[in-house]
Amino acid sequence: MFIQTTYYQTTALEDWVTNFYIKLNIYLPQDINEDYIAREQKIFLHRKKIAPFYQVVGKYRGITIDIREPIIKQREIFFHELCHILRHSGNQGIMNKAFRELQEWDTKHFTKYAAIPHHMISYIPLNDENVINQMVNMFKVTPELCEERLVQIKKGIGKSQKNTYALT
Repeated sequence: MFIQTTYYQTTALEDWVTNFYIKLNIYLPQDINEDYIAREQKIFLHRKKIAPFYQVVGKYRGITIDIREPIIKQREIFFHELCHILRHSGNQGIMNKAFRELQEWDTKHFTKYAAIPHHMISYIPLNDENVINQMVNMFKVTPELCEERLVQIKKGIGKSQKNTYALT
């Protein structure tokens, strides 16, 4: 049984991610592919035994992912670094703390939305007792991220339904 998600109100960032994916013809969970996304965005994707980071130097844009991490964690790291390249500017090492924290807040949310985008919520059996495991298998990310996103989705549905019923 699926929960009705038509009441769910998206955030501007969720809409941004959905539009980004649609422009890349990413409609299904199995369409989400780091190599494809990087290639389409002209980002060099490197997998090495070093701490993850992103780089923008002139026209060069690159993401390095630590291959010592589990594969599902690597995907989350990719989304984190991708957010920095697509949405941020400046050198975090020299920017003020508040601005750096704002960018990190953005990357945390972007990672959740890119890993489990709004336009794919309908594929998630939200009432199933094994929903977290199904999400892990479907979206190839950690159970922790799936649980965070699931809580967020259910809260969003609950808030929107309360607001809808209050209006009628």
